[in-house]
Amino acid sequence: MSVRRDGDLIRLEGACPVEEAETLAALLLARPGTAVEWSGCTGLHTAVVQVLVRLRPPLRGVCGDPFAARWLAPLLDVPDLS
Repeated sequence: MSVRRDGDLIRLEGACPVEEAETLAALLLARPGTAVEWSGCTGLHTAVVQVLVRLRPPLRGVCGDPFAARWLAPLLDVPDLS
């Protein structure tokens, strides 16, 4: 499972396929404002991206997916940590 709740965080790890979009949305809707730690993520399916864009959770770390780190992070107002 590449999307999991870990205490007060939701972690995205490895490749996050389409099947994980529903899990991510359910976790975020159950606890609004929960931060998503995505530095362990190596790939995001566009459905997972859509959940992040729509629900706008606070994001922690620098995404391990270079494309998402470069293009998605600025869209979601993630501070530049480089």
